[in-house]
Amino acid sequence: MAETPAEGLIHYIAPKGEYIPFLDDTDYIAKGLEWKLFTARSVKRELLYKSGSFQAKVKLAGYEQYGNGLDTVVVEFENGKLSCINPSYLKEMQSSSFGKELLSGPVSETAVSSETEQMDEAPITENADQPSEEPKKAKTKTKKTTAKPKLDLPGGKVHFTATVKEFTAKMNHFTGEEDEVILLENVKVTTEPELTIGDAWCGYSKTLKKAELEEGDSIEFDGKVVDKKYNKEIRYKVNNPSKLVKKEG
Repeated sequence: MAETPAEGLIHYIAPKGEYIPFLDDTDYIAKGLEWKLFTARSVKRELLYKSGSFQAKVKLAGYEQYGNGLDTVVVEFENGKLSCINPSYLKEMQSSSFGKELLSGPVSETAVSSETEQMDEAPITENADQPSEEPKKAKTKTKKTTAKPKLDLPGGKVHFTATVKEFTAKMNHFTGEEDEVILLENVKVTTEPELTIGDAWCGYSKTLKKAELEEGDSIEFDGKVVDKKYNKEIRYKVNNPSKLVKKEG
C-alpha cells in the first residue's frame, strides 16, 4: 500500500524489542491515568499525534519500561505502524493549542527533533532543517485570529447556554495537583444584555458530577464569568455554575 503524503512525513521510531501490551482494559485505563493522557471521567481510545504540518490519530498499543522507572509509550498509527513517544510529549499533543504553537513558531520541528535526541522516543518529521514558507504564513494568520478584544463581562450572576466540549484537567499550582475541569464551547449569556463568550472553562464540581454530563451535551445554567485563562485560546472561566439543566435534542 502506497503511503499518503502525511504518512511520508513521519519518522517512525520502532520499539527496541518486545514492548509490554496492556493486560486488559483496567490496565489500559490505569496506565493512561498515570501518564495523564485522559481522565477517569473521559477515557480516550484514540489520541492525536501532531506536527507542524499535519495530525494523525493513534491508539495506545503498550509501552516499554526502563530500569529508572520511566515508561515510553508505544502508539499504533492508522496504517498499523508502531512508534515510540515520551508520554509527557504525547500529553502535550492533546492540547488544542499544540498544533497552533507548532505552526506559529514556539515549538518548531527542530525542537521536536531535539526532544527525540534527548528521549530517543518522540516521533519527528523529516526534512526539519529545510526552510518552509507555509509555517510563516500560518503564523501571521494565527496572530490575526487569536487577537480577540477583551469582553465587557457582566459583574454578577447571569444565565448561560453552552455545550460540553471536553473533560480534562488543569494543574493547581497551590496544591501541586491537577484539578478536574470541563471545557465549554458556544458559551452565551442569555440574560440582558446578551453576550457571546465562545469558549470557556469551569471546575468539575460535585454538583456538576451529579448531572452526569457527557461530551456534546447542550446545557443551561446560572453562574458568573470571570477573566481567568485556561490557556491562550480559552480566556474566560465560569464560577459556581448552578441550576444546571441538560437541554433535550
